[in-house]
Parts: sequence; C-alpha cells; structure tokens
Amino acid sequence: MGNAELRAILDEVGAYGERISGRELKAAAEAIVRARRVFVAGAGRTGFASRAFANRMMHLGKPAFFVGETTTPSVGEGDVLVVGSGSGTTASLVAAVEKAKGIGVEVVTLTMFPDHRIGALADVVVAVPGVTPKRAPGEAQSAESIQPMGSLFEQLCWLAYDALVLILMPLLGQTGESMFERHANLE
Repeated sequence: MGNAELRAILDEVGAYGERISGRELKAAAEAIVRARRVFVAGAGRTGFASRAFANRMMHLGKPAFFVGETTTPSVGEGDVLVVGSGSGTTASLVAAVEKAKGIGVEVVTLTMFPDHRIGALADVVVAVPGVTPKRAPGEAQSAESIQPMGSLFEQLCWLAYDALVLILMPLLGQTGESMFERHANLE
C-alpha cells in the first residue's frame, strides 16, 4: 500500500479490534433478537456510526429508530436501546439511558469505560478500545492512537456494529439479498 498514514490507521484498527470480545458482541446480538424494537443513540462522530447501525437494523427487518429524530416514537418495555458512548458520561445519553431503564427497556452500550455511568446502567456492555480527551483526570486510556481525539473508538464502533450485523443475519434469517429488498428506493 502506498499510503503510510492509511496503513498505520489500518494496523491500529486491526490490532485494537482484536480486543473487542466476541462474547460481548454475541450478548448484544441476543438482546437485539429478543427486542420488539431497536432504538439507537450516539452523539458526535460516534453518533454517525450509530445512525448507520440503525439503518442496518431496518435492513435486517427490525423496527429501528435513532433517538432524537422527529419520527422516533416513545420507547417501551420489550424494546432495546443501543448506545454508543466513548466516555460513557455524555449527559444527553446518560439521561436517555436512565429514562429507558426506568421504563424497563434493555440497554446495550459500546463504550471505552464500562464502569462509567452508561456502562454501569447497561444490561450488556461491549468494551471498545479507544482514546478520548473526555476521561477523568488521571484515568488511563484504553488504547494508544496516532489519530486525533476519538477517531479510533469511532472507527471501531462502526466495525463492531458491522460485526453485530453479521452475527444477527443468521439469527434473524436474513441474507444480503433479503436485506437489500428493504433498501431505500426513493433515492
């Protein structure tokens, strides 16, 4: 490969991707299979990865909504909330998780800090390595990165969500062809 920076990013993502637990991803997939509907939340760049995951949930045939959109209905018992939060302390996401838990919603999170508020409330935690300036003073990073801010975590979230899709496809009896039937056609 002729691009040293791209190669370095790919090497970094590959090395830290090995640290994401297959057992944790399977537990997340099982929660999604059990769910009546899937609600997905995330902020900033992690939110973009989360939105892409909500899109794939729809392609898999699960009723799926991204929290904060005007067309998102109320959440209820039997639903699952999937939250991507590197810090595990983003105020708007903590509030959403607390409200969901109070209603009896199962919560899954992808986070760098399983012991922070969102992870502590979640039913299923997928620990994703990364670097963030949003950690407590003296708190160790879960990775080292050549990339700025939360890029490594955001990239690994996207890939972990895609790994979840691959786990979910056979569990939900879906193929790439059946998923494509649900692809947007008003583009």
